[in-house]
Amino acid sequence: MTYELTTAATALSALGHAVRLHIFRLLVTAGPDGLPVGDIGAHLGVPPSTLAHHLTALVQAGLVEQERQGRTIINRARYNAMDDLIAYLSSECCAGVASVSNDNVA
Repeated sequence: MTYELTTAATALSALGHAVRLHIFRLLVTAGPDGLPVGDIGAHLGVPPSTLAHHLTALVQAGLVEQERQGRTIINRARYNAMDDLIAYLSSECCAGVASVSNDNVA
């Protein structure tokens, strides 16, 4: 998935909350096997209803995917989305910016 400005803003907004950033980093650390919701809650000490809210925001931003396995919901970081976001942020690194003429400033 190639990121555009609005997609990147949505992802960054989701990561802009300390609990969501902690969840996402935990899932990245966990690797492709992911973690069940209960394990995430145990690691973070977050109540289940609060955790569900934050996971929903990360899923809606496209950064986390969920898979039901029986009664368990496994959460995984979407590494391709993370890589695309990082690529978007760094795509024009050090390319320079054209100077804005003072004639056009009101």
